[in-house]
Amino acid sequence: MGGGFAPPTPHTPPTYAGPPGYPPPPPGYAPHPGFVPPTLAPSGQPLANFGDRLVAWLIDTAVASAVALVLFAPVLVWLVIRMIDRIPAPGPDGTVAEPDPSVIFSEFFVPVLLAELGLFLLVLVFYWLYHVEYARRTGQTLGKKVMKLRIVPLRPDAPLTRAALGKRYLVEFVAGSLVPFLNYLDGFWQLWDKPWQQCLHDKAAGTVVVKVAP
Repeated sequence: MGGGFAPPTPHTPPTYAGPPGYPPPPPGYAPHPGFVPPTLAPSGQPLANFGDRLVAWLIDTAVASAVALVLFAPVLVWLVIRMIDRIPAPGPDGTVAEPDPSVIFSEFFVPVLLAELGLFLLVLVFYWLYHVEYARRTGQTLGKKVMKLRIVPLRPDAPLTRAALGKRYLVEFVAGSLVPFLNYLDGFWQLWDKPWQQCLHDKAAGTVVVKVAP
């Protein structure tokens, strides 16, 4: 009988290459039909998710809190000693005179307010050194290193500059400390921002946070 019938070509499922910088999947691997690949930054790296960024922030906050505690502990001890020294001595009959409110204000509350202001300024200086000068070397703080995250410019060909990190610092820490609820809005903005999942401080600086290969 003339002619012939060619057997059907077997179906080969499409392969998934995986995000750049990560090891390729095993041969023949195909993602689940419901699998959604991670959103990529303009550089081709996967964007960091909210959970990873939150854990990195908690680690960095713990570091800053430890530094603030070390800085404030001597001041707190000094204030307690000062307050004890200012307690009026009892009179011959054992009674203690009522303290003058103006003395309490000048001897206790004013030093406490000045100490808190000084601590706030010292913490801002530490944040600049930590989140700008230290992070500028690799795009990472300690928290981001632990969570395998990195700050990168939105433009892949642009360097990560002190000016860009300084803008992140001004929005996240300075404005976030002075404007009520701005720090919450800044952090949660990533949840609905499209397409780069940026926080407000990312938008101000023109940066994104990406996941780097382990």
